[in-house]
Amino acid sequence: MNDARTPVIIGVGQFSEAPNHPAYRGCSPVELAAAALREAIKDTAAARDLVGSIDTLAAIRQFEMSTPQAQAPFGHSNNPPRSIAKRIGANPRRAILEIAGGQGNQQLIGELGEEIARGRSDLAVIAGAEAISTVLHLKSLGETRDWSETVDGDLEDRGFGVDNLLDEQLARHGIDTAIAVYALLENARRARLGRSLEDYRLDIGSLFAPFSVVAAANPHAAARAVHSAAALATVTERNRIVAEPYTRMTVARDQVNQAAAAIVCSIAKARELGVPADRWVHIHGIAAAHEPMPLQRPDLSRSPASVAASVRALELAGRSIEDMDFLDLYSCFAIPVFNIIDGFGLAADDARGYTVTGGLPFFGGAGNNYSLHAIAEAVARLRARPGSWAFIGANGGFMSKYSAGVYSTRPAAWNAPESRNQDLDAPADVVAVADGAPGPAIIESYTLIPRPKGDLGAVVARVRDGGARCVAVVAPDDAATLGQLRPGMPFGRAVHLSPGDRGRNVFKFA
Repeated sequence: MNDARTPVIIGVGQFSEAPNHPAYRGCSPVELAAAALREAIKDTAAARDLVGSIDTLAAIRQFEMSTPQAQAPFGHSNNPPRSIAKRIGANPRRAILEIAGGQGNQQLIGELGEEIARGRSDLAVIAGAEAISTVLHLKSLGETRDWSETVDGDLEDRGFGVDNLLDEQLARHGIDTAIAVYALLENARRARLGRSLEDYRLDIGSLFAPFSVVAAANPHAAARAVHSAAALATVTERNRIVAEPYTRMTVARDQVNQAAAAIVCSIAKARELGVPADRWVHIHGIAAAHEPMPLQRPDLSRSPASVAASVRALELAGRSIEDMDFLDLYSCFAIPVFNIIDGFGLAADDARGYTVTGGLPFFGGAGNNYSLHAIAEAVARLRARPGSWAFIGANGGFMSKYSAGVYSTRPAAWNAPESRNQDLDAPADVVAVADGAPGPAIIESYTLIPRPKGDLGAVVARVRDGGARCVAVVAPDDAATLGQLRPGMPFGRAVHLSPGDRGRNVFKFA
């Protein structure tokens, strides 16, 4: 290997549209992604056409294709990467449809960078998009579209990648959404810190208020209003509780029409295409790590694998977190941000800030593709300040999968013996999970989820005999137990578990 094989990011692009904008077209996801890719191609400032040099195009799986049960109301392409390629006149040798999860786009940067460094690729593209806002807008008008299409050509479909993400016991007890699972993890952190419900909501508001300031200046952001910490923390009719401790404005905003793309190639190819060197951004380290399923984790309030991936990416770059000029920590909920802050001992109000986009609650949660927007924003900042450093933390699942990346305009030595793209081993320690666990137990965490037919109160508890972990809910007619959950401090309290309907455990306070 020689320096000519070093992979560099040469172009990034973003595209967005809103139903209330005069230029709104109501694009499909592949149309959005193709528009972002056209922007990325322009961003390279290449002297020669690069479309014919694209040998690999990897598409990020949209939400409507992310689980076996998901449905696309307007249909979708049978081959998203080739649908995107067709729209720009490309015919890549290799087409990839990545697994679900917000970690995927950054892992692809590392993986395809490695392919380039090893001489198996010369120029690769990663692109993705969501059009959830358009789907909802058109349905509200009673309109429909046909976004289905069949494109010939090979496809490396990597599957959904959702196996072993969510414990069956959580799902059976109604904890079957990202908001519900993250609320359990968030409350476990609150319990560890000994914070009241009101104080912790303000902690979340204080973390996210600066994110809204960044989003307000970002033309691609879905929500551009600036919010105070108190406004984000205060429960109102508009800012209702979606799952304790989360208010509506502090969780990922999925109603977006957003797309992003990145182009990676070898230095030799960049020179051949006439891409100016001041467009090159180097990939200094990408590391990925995985956690066990939520109920199996030794500590519900932490993701040590995410921190380990972040540490490793920084080690590969030969830098520390303090060296980073720009940070973007995946912010679908507060705890993935807090987890990295806690892991590195950072201040919650670090002057650098923790987002370059505005974060998922305000910029928007563009499905599995969010961190490609973060990379695009980081690339622009790094070019504007040559020699600076950026760290991107990309999260998937329920803090299940994490990819950490370090970037700079400074050269990266991909010809070193050690790869700059690494996947760490999964943690070996797991907690036993009890399916049915009648008898005494101690509450570790809980959440309360407002629902039209009656609020769901759920707890994660440790069984006294043997310490196994289990899940239980408040019985539908047990208003007294539900009332005892509402103040928000059930941690460490004794409960008694018993069998309930539909295979669920129910609990009462002892």
